[in-house]
This record gives sequence, C-alpha cells and structure tokens, in this order.
Amino acid sequence: MPKSLLAIVRILPPARLAWAVAGMMALASTTVSTTALAQAPAPSPTPDAPAKPSPPPTTPAPGKVEAAPQAVPGFWDPRRRPERPDLSRISVIRFLTETDYPPFNFTGADGNPAGFNVDLARSLCEEIKVTCTVQMRRFETLLDALTSNRGDAIIASMGPTPQLRTRVDFTDPYYRVAARFVSRKDAVMPEIRPEYLEGKKVGVIAGSAHEAYLKAMFTDAELHSYPNDDAVRAALRRGEVDFIFGDGISLAFWINGTDSGDCCAFSGGPFVEGRYFGEGVGIAVRKGNDVLR
Repeated sequence: MPKSLLAIVRILPPARLAWAVAGMMALASTTVSTTALAQAPAPSPTPDAPAKPSPPPTTPAPGKVEAAPQAVPGFWDPRRRPERPDLSRISVIRFLTETDYPPFNFTGADGNPAGFNVDLARSLCEEIKVTCTVQMRRFETLLDALTSNRGDAIIASMGPTPQLRTRVDFTDPYYRVAARFVSRKDAVMPEIRPEYLEGKKVGVIAGSAHEAYLKAMFTDAELHSYPNDDAVRAALRRGEVDFIFGDGISLAFWINGTDSGDCCAFSGGPFVEGRYFGEGVGIAVRKGNDVLR
C-alpha cells in the first residue's frame, strides 16, 4: 500500500486540480518566476539512431510571432488509481513554505499564505480530511525548521539533490521545470529540432546542465557560452546569438518583464529530460518519516 502524499495527489478529483495541473504544465510558456533549482551533473545519453531530417519550419515575417500549439508533457498515468494510504496516525500536517516565490508561494492580499504550493497543500489536506497549517519562512531556514520538528513537510518548489537527500526524504515529484529556447521575436520557430539549428548560434550558461544537453543533442549548433543569465540574455538582445537555451520559468519571467525590452519570445516547446534538468520538485519530509513520504 503506498504511503505517499503524492498518492493522494493522484487520486484527487480531476476537476479540483485541473487548473493547477494545466497551469503548471504551461509555466514554461507563460509569466512565471524562479530561483534556479540545483541540478546534478547529467550523464551522457546514448544517441538515438539518426532520423531522416525534417524540413525546417518557415520563419515568420519580421514583427510577427506565431503561437504554435504545444504538447503538454505528462509525468504519471492519469488512469492509475492507487489505494489510499493508512492515515490513522496523522492528526495534523504542518506545512512549511517560502515567503516570496510567486506564483508558487507568497503572501496574499489578506496577509495569508497563497500560491500554487499553498493551494496544493490545502487540497491534499481537504482530500484526506486532516487538519493542516501552512507556515511561511525564509527559504534558507526551511530545512532547519523541518529537521528540528517545527514543521512536518516542506512544500516550497524544492528539488531533490544528492546533498539534500542526506538531510531529508522526498515524495515523488509533483512538477518538473522545463528547459526552453528563446529567440528574438522576428525569428520565432514554432518547433525546434537539432537539424533546424545547424549552424545557428545558441547562447547558454557555461558549465550548466543546459550546456551539457546542447553538446549532446544539438551537435551541429554553434554554442556560445556565457558566465551567467544576464550575459546570455544580453547577447540575444544584441543579436550576438540566434537563440538562448535555459530554465523555462526564469526565461518566462524575463520575457514578460521590463528587462527584456519586449525583444524576445519562446521558440519551440519544452525539454524535460530528467537526466539533465533534474528530478523535478517534491515535498520534503524528515528522514524516515514514511507515514508522510
């Protein structure tokens, strides 16, 4: 019998979390924020057999940005209905979350915790008929608060890493952060494949998982490595590169913020390979707390 908060997520009535699921899967193509999640080094994938190249898509006329339909990636079988875990030993769950990470968690207009993570925590508690509290703290204090028993679970867009796993246990991931390509608005491509970027200049952060992915999969692109996000984005604005590739959520914030100068837009769809872009985001609980995990 599964003993997982995520098992409860999977059996929630579809209508209750439909907006949340749709919103999370679209995050990388709408207005969202991020502090980049830590990523473990990615192993080199085994290349697939060469496929017959498809003709590259037509580049839209200058000033015209085409909105291409994107497939929504799924991470679990919606037909699966696991058994409800034994909750007899749970009387209250004290959730911990961060104070300022919109739209995932932030202080609402009424002064109470708000955001996707907060709504998910409340939906979990409503479904299992358990009293829950949500306490907001600075991100850097969350682990200490959990391990010192000032809370039972962290729901704050925390991604598992080998280092974090030595201190806490994680549930299965409840969302993943996609990588995305961005181009100037006069050069948006509705679909991106390795053959489409042959000879194209692509900016990326040096030493990042995104750079490792491009080196493995987009071998005919001309990579330009930069020390940080600001340098990569400035290169795109100046026209030094044709595309940039990076964390989809932070790029969405940049595209829709003032710093971009309304220069750019997403090209193609999301890339979600876990070997490169992390295991996703889960709920953290104290080591050995299998009742919650």
